Amino acid sequence: MNNIPEQISAFGKAQVETALRFLTIAAEGTEKLFDLQIKNSKVAFNEGMKNAKTLAEVKDFSELPTWTSSTFQPGIDKATAYARSLYEVAAGTQSEISAVLEVEITDFSKDVVVALDSALKSAPAGSEPAVAAVKSVIGTANTVYESIAKASKQLAAMTEANLTAAASQAGVATRKKAA
Repeated sequence: MNNIPEQISAFGKAQVETALRFLTIAAEGTEKLFDLQIKNSKVAFNEGMKNAKTLAEVKDFSELPTWTSSTFQPGIDKATAYARSLYEVAAGTQSEISAVLEVEITDFSKDVVVALDSALKSAPAGSEPAVAAVKSVIGTANTVYESIAKASKQLAAMTEANLTAAASQAGVATRKKAA
């Protein structure tokens, strides 16, 4: 009987530690995003001021295409780099959370199976099918989680590939306009 309160206490402590880990990961991700926003805002402001000064120095309309091409391509490149940085921060945070969640689900499943096996030892005769059914449900839930995790990783890879392709297309289109 002493063992059950200790198990409940240990489970509670583990859940608090997991919740704190999730909060830490979220806070670190938010901090990275905030830092990225501040740096990007400073760069955008400085670039905007520089471009405004350069535009003010244009004396002839024939210089406008040169100003436009020298202004917009670096802007597109910086926007693409910013989008990639945002994606990397979000993907990194999501990856860390997924890793913690995966460990927690695995541990929880193991604990439930152990608890069921322990309960089965003191269960009345004939309850084996019910325990087997619960174990089957847990196995199915694990399989579904693994499928979702795999699909999530594939979606992240596709998103990264699309972002890279869009960045290359934007660069090609801008270079064609400048030429």
